[in-house]
Amino acid sequence: MRSRIFLTALLAVAVSGIHVRSAAAQETVKIGIVIPMTGTSAAVGREISDAAKLYVAQHGNTVAGKKIELIIKDDQSVPDNAKRLAQELIVNDKVNLLGAGLTPSAMSMAPIATEGKVPTVVMVSGTSVVTDRSPYYVRTSFTLGQQSGIMADWATKNGSKKAVSILSDWAPGAEAGKVFEANFTKGGGQVLETLKVPLANPDFSPFLQRAKDLQPDTLFVFVPAGQAGTFARQFSERGLDKSGIKLIGPGDIVDDDDLPTTGDALIGVVTAGMYSAAHPSQLNKDYVAAYKKATGHRANFISVGGYDGMNIIYRALQQTNGKTDADTVVGVMKGMQWESPRGPISIDPRTRDIVQNVYIRKVQKVNGEPWAIEFETFPAVKDPLKEAAAR
Repeated sequence: MRSRIFLTALLAVAVSGIHVRSAAAQETVKIGIVIPMTGTSAAVGREISDAAKLYVAQHGNTVAGKKIELIIKDDQSVPDNAKRLAQELIVNDKVNLLGAGLTPSAMSMAPIATEGKVPTVVMVSGTSVVTDRSPYYVRTSFTLGQQSGIMADWATKNGSKKAVSILSDWAPGAEAGKVFEANFTKGGGQVLETLKVPLANPDFSPFLQRAKDLQPDTLFVFVPAGQAGTFARQFSERGLDKSGIKLIGPGDIVDDDDLPTTGDALIGVVTAGMYSAAHPSQLNKDYVAAYKKATGHRANFISVGGYDGMNIIYRALQQTNGKTDADTVVGVMKGMQWESPRGPISIDPRTRDIVQNVYIRKVQKVNGEPWAIEFETFPAVKDPLKEAAAR
């Protein structure tokens, strides 16, 4: 009897040990992404969410023996909501990593990520200072300075002398305008006036008319993703598409999510961008086809920030063998490099910002639809504001 009891006890311990090891092997890594899924910026959230889910579908939901669980929260583009949701994700959901979206929300989440020591991938924000707000922030999107500086350099080398800037009145718009003016002036040009447009429910018409009246040879415009369609219509209605004024800007104004609905209004517009759905690599062609099949939409620069955001998380987990402590994860992310649908990219180990090609593109019709077609490449561009500050 004693022998049977002893054997039964041993068996129970062995089974328990197997269960413990099995549970450990199947431990879940939770990724909480805070983005706007409703409201005026809902398209931004949809693109990040769709791209993140596509990445998991393509690459599986297990990395380094850990199951991946995505938790997506809607901040409605309200920074206080983002801060609260980030705290709830850390405290209640016990997430191991975070994904941050638009600039105001990313800024509000930074103290929470820092205090909780949670590695956070910035998938949307293009404002330079965001990664300075937390040592656990790593960016896979872009900075507006990367694109605006290159745009100014290209414009002055190609005959632009007098420009007017039309900018959405928020931090990214101010940054885009600042870098553009600095580079445009350095190249011998003059910015005649900077016009700031309200971010919410913008009416571009009076600003476009003012710009036209100033008779520049170039109009530099920044509007956030989702407003390009509205801008294109009003640009055409005011006759600026036939005025001879060159329209230029960062890639946002010819967002691939909006371009199919803009008709001929933006044909000929030149922009500097880090991604176009027309990028000719096979990797990108496959990505665009898969994204279209999964979502019914054309892939855009916002989506690729989410796709690469998931890629860097998967790569980091592979290198850490599934460990998720912030210092280890961010440590392996620094200096990481890979081939993205947008081209070769890397993470600057000093700033934790993305280093990437910036392409000069011209909107052309291909098979009856407008596309941003790349025709010049500026390789491995870093954030110019951080580079200037480091000198």
